[in-house]
Order: sequence, then C-alpha cells, then structure tokens
Amino acid sequence: MTPEVWDQTQKIKEKRITIDPITRLEGHGKIEIFLDDDGNVKNAYWQVPELRGFEKFCIGRSVDEMNKLTARLCGVCPGAHHMASTKALDAVYDADPPSAAKKLRELFYSAHYVHSHIAHFYALAAPDFVLGPSAPAGKRNIIGVVDAVGLEIGGAVIRHRSYAQKIQEMLGGKATHPVCGIPGGMSKPINEDERKEIEKMAKSCVEFSKFTCQLFENVVLKNKDYLSIISDPNIFYNETNYVGLVDKNNKINFYDGMLRAIDPKGNEIAKFDPKDYLEYIGEHVEPWSYEKFCFLKKIGWKGLVDGADSGVYRVAPLARINVSSGFATPLAQAEYEKMIGFFRDAGVKGPIHHTQAYHWARVIELLYASERLLELAQDPEITSKDIKTKTKTPGEGIGCVEAPRGVLIHHYVSDENGIVQNVNLIVGTTNNNAPINISVAKAAKALIKNWEVSPGLLNMIEMAYRAYDPCNSCATHTLPGHMPLTVCIRKPDGTEYKRFSNF
Repeated sequence: MTPEVWDQTQKIKEKRITIDPITRLEGHGKIEIFLDDDGNVKNAYWQVPELRGFEKFCIGRSVDEMNKLTARLCGVCPGAHHMASTKALDAVYDADPPSAAKKLRELFYSAHYVHSHIAHFYALAAPDFVLGPSAPAGKRNIIGVVDAVGLEIGGAVIRHRSYAQKIQEMLGGKATHPVCGIPGGMSKPINEDERKEIEKMAKSCVEFSKFTCQLFENVVLKNKDYLSIISDPNIFYNETNYVGLVDKNNKINFYDGMLRAIDPKGNEIAKFDPKDYLEYIGEHVEPWSYEKFCFLKKIGWKGLVDGADSGVYRVAPLARINVSSGFATPLAQAEYEKMIGFFRDAGVKGPIHHTQAYHWARVIELLYASERLLELAQDPEITSKDIKTKTKTPGEGIGCVEAPRGVLIHHYVSDENGIVQNVNLIVGTTNNNAPINISVAKAAKALIKNWEVSPGLLNMIEMAYRAYDPCNSCATHTLPGHMPLTVCIRKPDGTEYKRFSNF
C-alpha cells in the first residue's frame, strides 16, 4: 500500500504499510510498517535495499586513488569523504602535513559544511517547517518553500550555497568531487587575490547564517503548535548514547580531535583517538538491510532499542552539541548557549534527546562553519606555499572527520607497493542507522492508531529519519560483502519444509 493516493485520513485494513520511496534524503530507502490485529503499529523499519560495495571494489587499487574514489560515494558529501580519506592517506604514508596545509584543508572543509547544511535545511527539512507536515505532497518541496518565503530569501539560499561551492572549486579543483588533498599536504596553494575573494564570500555567509538562525527561531521556536509536535516525548524522542569529535577544550571541531562518547545522562563513557576506533566501535549486520549497525563495544549490541543498557549511539549535529561544551567561535557559541538555555528552562537536565532538535543544532553549525571559514580566510598563513611534506613507505592508516552527517572514519591497509589490501568505512549515517530505525518505529507507533492513517501522518514518520539528514549513497556497505540470500522450501499446504541461508 502506498500513501500517494490518500488525500485524507482513512480507515485501512492492511497490516503492512510501505513508504517507498522515502523522500528528501540522499540515496534510496523505504519504510516498512507492520500493524497488529487492532490496527496499531507492531513495529516499523527503516530499510536500505540497495548495495553499493565501495569497501570491496576499492581493494586492489592504488592507495593514492582512495581520496578520489571515495569522494564519488556521494554528490552531497564528497568533501567529507575526500578529507577523511586524505587524512587516512597521511597515516598510510606516515606524513604529518605542514600547518598551512591543515588550514587550507579546514578552509575547504568549512565551505563544504556551509553548502551541505544550507542544502539540507532549506531544501530537505524546511518544507516540513515552513509549509507544515500535513501540507499537500506536491507543495512539500523547495519550490513550495520559495513560494512561501519569497524570491528574495530563495535567491539568498541559492547564492550562498553557490559561494560555498565556488570556494570548494577554488581549493578543491572541482566544485563537487575534489582532488586537492594529497598524502602529507595539499596539491596547490592559494594566492592573495583568491584569499580576498574567499574572505568576501565568507563574510556574506556569516550574515546569511545569522539570518538562518533567526528564521529558525521565528518559524519554529515561536510556533507553539509546531513546537508541541516536535517536542512531544512520545513521538520524536529517544534516550541514547552520543559520539562526536571534540578539540582539547571539548569544543566541536569538524576536522580534527578526539572522539568523545557519553551515556544518556551525559556521563563520559570514553574519550579516544580515532585511530583506536576498533577498540570502541562495533559493527552489526542484519539480513534485511545493506547498511551496517554500529554500537559501543563496552556495552554491546542489544538490538534496536535505546536507553542506558543499549550500545546504540547517535552522531551528527545534535550529538556534537551533546558531547561538547559548544563552539570555539563567538556567534555560534552564543546560539549554542541559547539552545541549551531553552531546553534547561523546559526541564531538560542532561543531553538533549529530542530528535527534531537536530535541525536547530544544524543551523547553529552553519553559523560556526561560516565563522570558521572567515577566520581561516583572514589567517596570514593561509597563502603560504609550504603545504607539502615527505612521505614514507605505505602501510596502514585511519582518518576521521566530522561529516555533516556524523563521525566519518576511513581505514585502509596497503602493501608496501601502495596497493590496497583492505578497506573499512564507517559513515555518518552508518553510525545513525540503528537510531533511525528506533526513531521511525517510535514515531509510527505514536501516530498510527486504530487503522487510521493519512499522508500527513506518514510524512511525520518520515520526519523521524529526515532530522538525521541521512545519506544512504554513502552508507550502504554490508559487512559480509555478498548478498544475503534465504531460500525457503514449502510443502503443498504452504507450511515451511526447510530453510537455507548464506547469512
């Protein structure tokens, strides 16, 4: 049963509702909802039915190609993969880039964040905020948003995303699939004219990000009806662990730092160097999805459940807010303190577990990325030509950044000739796979009752995953490396005789 033909709440008599395709995300997926005999939700699943085996087909390639190959995982987050991969190559070649090269990389990466967060908030999330979750499906898109907010704001959205893309092109060689990173540095410096151009665009991005924070306050935080929906603990709320990258002062850092894990009460579980991730993060697989499920090894895999006894953790903007003490730039820090104060006034004492708060955290990160972009553009060292260092014989290396969609880890094993022997990728959405399933199931159980369903309710269920800004293009690599296959032989009366599985 598909929801497109329903134009009002209806009584149904189907025990299975499929939302396929799910909308406004990167990649492909579907939601399967199963009802009991009373027409209430028994369970619901976020299912990823496609396989894109990057981990496997990179084996046997030159390790130097990895930061170009993996950037092709996705057209939305190639900058994140390029940076994580380049950092992994630094480790493979035991090469520590010069200071100016690191700043150039972070300059590029800040622009990547600006373009990515603008795309998600305005094109993918805003239809639910600006138009409302029950607006007609034909209106819930970027065209509908522009029609509602006006051409001037729509033009500003397009302009500032293009600024970020232009900066990525100047530094990365290409606007979408960068080629700038090399083991131990960057492929080329920037000159003073380029720096000035970047600085000018960065200043404009800061102002646009300030406007976006104010827009979020006006449209969401001042709308009591909408606020009551997204703050409802029965729909969009899950108590989980959190993991994120922080600097030495526990401030959010997108490019570098230590991984910090906290429990649902805010207590620190661990703080570790990303190169030691295998000691802390485990990967689980299920036969019904091509996306892995991550968990904290200290607690273990307990299934698709949240709470203090579950090893499930969340990443991405809200997780970064929860594991940190905020931002290292003044405007973003002020917005962070406003957000924390809002939830403290509402009685929240520990981490913020409201899933829809991901959107608020994301617009604050947009402001931080813009501020950091401007800081780096004004740094005198940014035009230095000292951007490469010597490399050694290749071996094994791990690189980690905070992708817009969460902690991103690239792990390569190369032989001494530079040929890839093994690859493991833990992508932002892979970390969030279990929480997304939990969130979708909770929303479905809260919203569908007594056989009653409507397009608006189904869209609200989609809002449960949309808050995470998932990227299934990146995250679909099942661990065994082959298709799970089950063969069931049945008797003439339909009962099962024998079952065979390669999983």
